[in-house]
Order: sequence, then structure tokens, then C-alpha cells
Amino acid sequence: MRCLKVEPAKAFELVCDEIAADKSISHRCAMFSLLSDKKSRIRGFLRAEDTLNTLKIVQMLGAKVDDDGVEICITPPERINEPDDVLDCGNSGTGMRLFCGLLSAVPGHFVLTGDKYLRRRPMRRVTGPLGKIGAKIDGREKGNLAPLAIRGRELKAFEYKSTIASAQVKSAMILAALRADGISSFKEPELSRDHTERMLRGMGARIESGESVTIHPLQKPLDPLDIDVPSDPSSAFFFAVAAVIVPDSRVVIKNVTLNPTRIEAYEVLKRMGAKIDLIRKENRYEPIGDIAVTYNGPLRGVEVSERIAWLIDELPALAIAMACAEGVSVVKNAAELRVKESDRIGCVVAGLRKCGITCREFEDGYEIEGGKLQPAVIDSCGDHRIAMSFAIAGLVAGMEIEDTACIETSFPNFVALLSRITGVSA
Repeated sequence: MRCLKVEPAKAFELVCDEIAADKSISHRCAMFSLLSDKKSRIRGFLRAEDTLNTLKIVQMLGAKVDDDGVEICITPPERINEPDDVLDCGNSGTGMRLFCGLLSAVPGHFVLTGDKYLRRRPMRRVTGPLGKIGAKIDGREKGNLAPLAIRGRELKAFEYKSTIASAQVKSAMILAALRADGISSFKEPELSRDHTERMLRGMGARIESGESVTIHPLQKPLDPLDIDVPSDPSSAFFFAVAAVIVPDSRVVIKNVTLNPTRIEAYEVLKRMGAKIDLIRKENRYEPIGDIAVTYNGPLRGVEVSERIAWLIDELPALAIAMACAEGVSVVKNAAELRVKESDRIGCVVAGLRKCGITCREFEDGYEIEGGKLQPAVIDSCGDHRIAMSFAIAGLVAGMEIEDTACIETSFPNFVALLSRITGVSA
């Protein structure tokens, strides 16, 4: 089992122009290329296990993939092929859930599986809604656990009101709706991250967003992608937290997506007292620019209970900032954390308690009393975000994190970047 030891850091300045490419957008680039009839060109595709598994699945579905190390070109098949083997999503819930939507309306038989962690994650949140609009998806626990078997077929148009705000659920339903027999609509309690709508509109799909998302079925193949994948603000956020918990430090994060649904965690840091500057550069499929994060004195406790869908992935790292802040911080309405790569509520609370921080655990969040982090040995729970969050905590107190191979699945150069700030050993 791989471990990572992190030493306390002194004040630092870091320009991050090597942040991992955005994983959510990379997944979608590979999948959405199947919706065109022409070659898509993708630069800066994230070459991590999860996204490479998605790229391999696209190949198994009949696409031709050419990769010269700089640009990936994906030539879609005339029609999606029925593969002769199972489709392995690795550790990616995004991959599995979005492929459920994409393949549910494609004639053929498809089986989706993943690693031991993914096979434990609940999938009914996607297979349930898809089943209600006519999709045939089966799996363990009545379609809740992978492997999932999909018998693709024509779907009916739908009006669906979701009880949760989830970009994965919404994206799966949008992808299914593109091949439905009429105009469909999807409504959620609050707007979740909207990469799917933005990218598909950029490719020519008729998708209208308001109180609900209206999806028109495809009348012809979409335009191919020609995209530079921006850096991932969720990955960059670990180093933003580093800058605000190590006195007199500053980080500039280059060429990230500034999509409002992706930078809410930075807004929370600003509310806690950090100095955050956004420098906008371009806006095609996504708004892109730089983020400068500067230590601005001790952080203040904060309550986070709104727009949870906009910062759900950053909450573990934000918990480290909360642990270093003055006063009490509270996270509410975040039950979604229970069904990520791990039970992130339980793992965050257990880890912080090992570090000497007083916490209270709720079903939908936690309360953290800011204090002085103590060195500890932390179980990552096989979750890359838990592992990286407590690695950042190590910059204050020194930390040893167990089972860190999971970091490779989403942020392959995380340790290399961290080593530019402090001593790191694996």
C-alpha cells in the first residue's frame, strides 16, 4: 500500500501552470465526440487513469483515436458499435453514470464495470431516473451496483423533476434525451454544474437552460469539438487552500475554467478572509482565465449550506481550511458527500479528529471547530480527494497519508507540484 509523507512548509510563492487538465471536461470531450460525424480535436486532454479509461471505452464503441502526445483526434464511427467485452470505467463515477445515459438510447447490449471502489458506489441515482423514462438497465441490488447491463433502445420524451442537484444525473438524462422521440425537460432543485449543457450547445445541440433544461432531440450529428481543455479548478483548489493556511504565501493558478458553477469554493475562501483575484481571458466552450490566491491573515469560520452542487468536490479540501480557521465552520445540505468515491463526511471527520480537531458529524454535513492541526497518520479511504486534502494539511503540521495510489486517477502530478512547496516522500 502506497503512503505519502508531507513535511510542514514555510512561506512560499507558486505559479501553477501544470495543474491537471479538467477531468469533467476531459470525460465529456471523449464521450461527446461520439455525437458527431466528423473528427474532434482535443488538446490538453487529461492523461489520468479515469479519463484514459473513458477514452478506451470510446474506442471499444467504434471510434478511432489518434494521439500524438499533444492533440488527441477522435473519429467517430458511423454508428456506435456493440462491444464484444465489458466496458471498464476504473474508478470513475462520472464515466459510469454518463455512459449509462449515453448508451441507454443506443441499440445494443453494453456492460459497465469498474474497480472495487466503483462497484460499491450507488448507481440507482442515475439508473432510477433513466428507468422511469424507459431505459433498460440492470445490475446488483436491482440496478444499484455495478456491473451494470444496459439494453439500449429508443426512449420516449420526458419531463423529469429531480429531487437532487447533481451534474452527473442531469448529464445522463440530457444524453438520453438527445435520442428521445420528442422534446424533453429536466428540472433540479438548484442549478448543478453545467459543463454538459455548455459543451453540447457549443457543438450545435438545441439545449435551453432556465428554471429547467429543455433538450431537443438530435436531427443531425453535432459539430465536432475543437477544444483546449482548461486546467481543473477543483484540482487547483488544493493549492489555493495551501496558500491561505501557510502564512505569507501566494499561488497563481493558470488557465483554469472560470465557469461560475466551478469556482464557488474560491468564493467561500474569500468569505473566510482570503484574497482571491480572477483574471478572465477567453470564453468559447467555457470561460477560461487565471486565479490568484494570497494569504490575507487568519481565516474566519464560515457556514456553507447553499450552492452545494457547485462545490461538492472541493468540500474535503475546504474542510482543511475550516480546521485552520478561527471559530466554528458548518457544512449543511451535503448528503451527496456520502456517495462519492468514499463516504467523504465520515472520512473527513475521522481524519480531522486524528489531527486533534473537534468535529461533529451530521447526516448531511459536519461542524468543525478551528484549532491547531496535529501530525497524524490518515487513511485515505481509497479516495483521491481525501488523500490530497490531508496532504495539504501536512503543510501545517506534517502528515502521513496511507493508500495514496488513488491520487494517480485524477491528478498525476500532484505530488510533483507539492514537492515544490515542501519535503515529500512516498
